[in-house]
Amino acid sequence: MALKPTIYKMNINRSDLNNDVYDSLNLTVAQHPSETLERMMARVVALCLYSQEEFITFTKGLSNVEEPDIWAKSLADEFLLWIDMGEPSFERIKKASRLAKTVGIYTFNTKSDVWWQQAENDFRTLKNLSVYQFQFEQIQALAKLVKRTMELSITITGESTYIATELGECEVNHTVLQQSQ
Repeated sequence: MALKPTIYKMNINRSDLNNDVYDSLNLTVAQHPSETLERMMARVVALCLYSQEEFITFTKGLSNVEEPDIWAKSLADEFLLWIDMGEPSFERIKKASRLAKTVGIYTFNTKSDVWWQQAENDFRTLKNLSVYQFQFEQIQALAKLVKRTMELSITITGESTYIATELGECEVNHTVLQQSQ
């Protein structure tokens, strides 16, 4: 029998000072059986960073390898945004860049630096791609604050995301490795 995902309920009060967006999100997040808490929370932060994007949502992610982790599709079913987490292959992102108007990668673990050094020259050829790196220690600190049902307050300013929960608070910074042109 296949393992089922673990379900998390998150009520997020989001203040995105970069884009003047102040809203609330009620998310139901499914953690795939093979997904770590760190990866799941990196997905949540990435989704919050795109607060200005209409139609943004989580996909089936690890349950369907053909889909990104996060996407935004128009009413005509066109890809507006494609976001992958981790260290995707160049071929996967090249295909995504042909399908979507904007493509993003959020890398977050200890092997991110090596992956980027090996892949940077190839990825630089894709003009609609942005690549960001979360600091893994900060993502680990965020994962320690996770509960199955939780209230989060997220404030985004510059390249910093401040997160407060009932269990504590932390900061998650991201570094821009490549910005779409």
